[in-house]
Amino acid sequence: MKVLRNIIQESEQYYRDIKRKLERQILVLPKGSIKMRKIAGRPYYYHQYRDGAKVVHKYLGKARPEELIQQIKKRKSSQEELKKVKEALKIIQRSKGRRRDKSR
Repeated sequence: MKVLRNIIQESEQYYRDIKRKLERQILVLPKGSIKMRKIAGRPYYYHQYRDGAKVVHKYLGKARPEELIQQIKKRKSSQEELKKVKEALKIIQRSKGRRRDKSR
């Protein structure tokens, strides 16, 4: 039983480390999305995101902002991964919470 507790403890530490790493990564990466508008037949790119209750549209230029697009995709994938990590931590907490009475 001690071996199982050690495995659960190591798994919990692993997921906590991953959670911290993902949270730091999400804070650094840009949020929102890239929107392209055609004006007079020409494309113009905007970074669209929320700032509190307001939606902000920041002009980026005529060229497609590939680097920003990749950063936003990375943020979204990190957020999805963070959801999975949090779910794994919930499962670990539930398994730790079940203590059996030794008198049985």
